[in-house]
Amino acid sequence: MKRVMLIMLVAFVLVFFAACSDTPADAVDGEEGANEVTEPEGDSAGEEASEEANGGELTPVTLVLDWTPNTNHSGAYVAQALGYFEEQGLDVEIIEPGDNLALQLVAAGQADFGYSYQEEVTYGRVAGMPVVSLAAVIQHNTSCFAAPVENGVATVADFSGKTYGSWGGEVEEALLDYLVEQEGGEPATKINIGSSDFFAATQDGGIDFSWVYYATTGIEAELRGVELDTIFLKDIDSTFDYYTPVIVASEDFLAENGDLTGRFMTALSQGYCYCDANPAEAAEILLAANEGLDAELIQAGQEWIAGQYQAEAPYWGYQDAEIWNSFSQWLIDRGLIEDGFVAEDAFTNDYLPQGE
Repeated sequence: MKRVMLIMLVAFVLVFFAACSDTPADAVDGEEGANEVTEPEGDSAGEEASEEANGGELTPVTLVLDWTPNTNHSGAYVAQALGYFEEQGLDVEIIEPGDNLALQLVAAGQADFGYSYQEEVTYGRVAGMPVVSLAAVIQHNTSCFAAPVENGVATVADFSGKTYGSWGGEVEEALLDYLVEQEGGEPATKINIGSSDFFAATQDGGIDFSWVYYATTGIEAELRGVELDTIFLKDIDSTFDYYTPVIVASEDFLAENGDLTGRFMTALSQGYCYCDANPAEAAEILLAANEGLDAELIQAGQEWIAGQYQAEAPYWGYQDAEIWNSFSQWLIDRGLIEDGFVAEDAFTNDYLPQGE
C-alpha cells in the first residue's frame, strides 16, 4: 500500500538525481456521489490529426501503477479495453512498479504517466523531483482508521492508550499524534507492522487499530462478516480530505508532449466516468485484465466506490487549490516540510478535457 511506498520515497529522493538515467526500468482505497457524471467528449479532429502525424500508427505510452491492480485503477483498464486510448491515437501499456516507486519511474523519465498521492507528490517536489499531479482519481480520501468493534476504537478520543499498527511513515505518525493531542489524550503505542495483514494484526496480533483503505480492507471485512468501527480521515477534518491517488507526469514530459497528455487524459477521463456509471461492468473489465484478483472483493469494492470518482466535482479529475494548500500548510505547521512549498506548482487541471 501507499504507506510502504512513502517510506521508499524518503530513501529514493536522497539519490534521485543519480537515479535519473536513460536506462529503462526492468518493469516498465468516502463520500457517496449522487451527482450526474460529466462525460468527456473526445476531439475527433484532434484524433485524426494525431493519427495522420503518426502515419496512422498509435503512439506508445506507458502508465505505471502505484500498487497491484485494484479499483483505484479501474478507469485505466476500462479506457484500454473499450478503446478510449486507441480513439485518441494511443497504445497504452499499463505496468506494475515492481521494486521501483511509480513516482520514481515517472520523475526519471522511465514511464510517461503514473499513479501517486498528494502527499507523495508534495514530498517529491520538496526534494526537487520535477513531478506534477494531473488529476485526482477519487475526489475524497477513502482511507480510514479501522478497528474490530470489540477493540473499542470508535472515535479519535479512543486512540489514547491504544496500540496502533503502524507502517512507520513520518506523516502517518505525526498525524496520529496530532489527532490525540487535539483530544487531550496520551499518545497511542505504535508498533510497526509493515504490510502485515490487517485482520491478523487486529484480531490475533495485539493491535487495536490501523489505517486502511475502505474500498479494499473495509469491503473485505464486510465480506468476512467482521464488524468494524471506522473513522474516515475526510470526516475528522477537511484538511485530511486530500487527494489519494492522483495521476502524475514529469515537467519535462509535459513540456514536450502537451497534446499527447491532453489526449491521454481525455481517454482516462472517459474510463473513470464509465466506472462511475457502470460499476459491475468496470469490475469485470478489471478482473479480465488481471488474473488472480479476488472477484468478489473487486465486484463489491467497485460497487462501493461508484459515484466517488467524480462525486460533486465539476468534472472527473478536478483538483482544488484549497485542498493542496490546506494539507501542505498542515505539513509545514507540524515541521514535516519547510515553508515555501508552492502548491499551485504541484498540480494542474489544464490537461483535463473540461479543464482546458
